[in-house]
Amino acid sequence: MEPLDKLRARLADNGLDSVIVSDLNTIGWLTGFTGTFARVVVSPSSARFITDSRYTIQAGEEVSGIDIVSFASPTDGDEFTAEQARDLGVSKAGFESASVTYSQWQSWSTKMEGIELVPLKDLSDLRLVKSPAEVAKLRKACGLADAAFSHIQRLVQPGVTELDIALDLEFFIRRQGAEIAFPSIVVSGERSARPHGKPSEKKLEVGDFVTFDFGARVEGYNSDITRTVVVGEASDRHREVYGAVLKAQLAALDAIKPGVAARDVDKVARDILGEYDLAKYFGHGLGHGLGRVVHDGGRLSPSSSDMIEVGQIWTVEPGTYIPGFGGVRIEDDVVVTEDGIEILTHSTKELLVLPSR
Repeated sequence: MEPLDKLRARLADNGLDSVIVSDLNTIGWLTGFTGTFARVVVSPSSARFITDSRYTIQAGEEVSGIDIVSFASPTDGDEFTAEQARDLGVSKAGFESASVTYSQWQSWSTKMEGIELVPLKDLSDLRLVKSPAEVAKLRKACGLADAAFSHIQRLVQPGVTELDIALDLEFFIRRQGAEIAFPSIVVSGERSARPHGKPSEKKLEVGDFVTFDFGARVEGYNSDITRTVVVGEASDRHREVYGAVLKAQLAALDAIKPGVAARDVDKVARDILGEYDLAKYFGHGLGHGLGRVVHDGGRLSPSSSDMIEVGQIWTVEPGTYIPGFGGVRIEDDVVVTEDGIEILTHSTKELLVLPSR
């Protein structure tokens, strides 16, 4: 189904005659718009894209198949949205309660007098199953992430700082005409036990684990990859911990099939880490949905109620974080197929000891 059709089906399920979409991630998914302000009013038979004068030209280039209207100062954006809703005959409109602030709701309630506003749960679940066109964009973003990982390996040597590597990594992605999906994580030594640690002025040392977690945004779609390497020389403990995490990841990848519960995939990885007495160092979920948002709808976790379906994109990223020693995370992006998965990230998962000898 096309995005608008999916959203219209949600209207019918909730007994609404329209929805006022204001979350930019949802708007980008619906229309392809990449600006910072827009609203879309969607009814069963029509849709209207609303933006301000800063984006009139851009909207004309990016949005198709939907009527486009814009306003300029001193017109009030909420008043203009209310006028458009009334013009479309809206009487009972849903809104995204997860992204509409209380003050925004107050303004709409005042200016949309006569229109019943009904809170809807997060609409991100509508984005879980990707179209072939979306998968193609994600494949490009993953390919660029792989290229970036190859590019920065030359910097992994004693004396280079985490921050220098992170800056070079991000410049490489931007130099290819893409955006950074999220602030890159480059952490080494004991600091690699911080799952979301920020790059610092710490210099790499022989015997450090170094974890890289980063992604590229291409045509509005994000990749998210993690690889862990060792500087100079790997000890038996390095190899043991890395091998356990890799074994857990490979088993979880093999477990992802249509009809399987997301929580069961998480359990596969968690149980294997438990065999090595490492599950106690794995505190986050196995993965998440991926698309226009890095942490999009859907979770691979012990508490998830999601089911695996064809066309979903997941990250699969078990990790082990041992205070005082360091951490390992290995992450791939995958699309669910009829009989399993296609892995979209292809950087080697062999334990790299850099610089190579």
